[in-house]
Amino acid sequence: MIHPKRRAIAFLAAKLINKSSSSSVYDYSSSSYHNFSGQVNGSSISIYDYDRSTYLSGSITNNNGSIYDYATSTYLSITLNGNQFSGYDYLSSFHFSGSVNGRSVSLYDYQGGQYFNFTV
Repeated sequence: MIHPKRRAIAFLAAKLINKSSSSSVYDYSSSSYHNFSGQVNGSSISIYDYDRSTYLSGSITNNNGSIYDYATSTYLSITLNGNQFSGYDYLSSFHFSGSVNGRSVSLYDYQGGQYFNFTV
């Protein structure tokens, strides 16, 4: 998957799992901060990605969500299980998985077979 989408998923996962109020993601692979805004209200998701100047919006019900990425005009799915998450990126046609521990988010991208770490 494209790396900016990984950052967005990390932000979203932290919002959904920990109810994070952070407005930025620190990306260890690029040693840089990236800004986001938005909220999760009940089952409704609306996130703005400032780097890509775009929205991600969708819904989550019973820990299963579908999110539309306006930058790529594609969907991604996400499933929550405690502090773990997993999903599918329809742009790359690959799965991802990860965990949220406090402010730390670890995401495994099956496309490249690699872990990526973030702080939210």
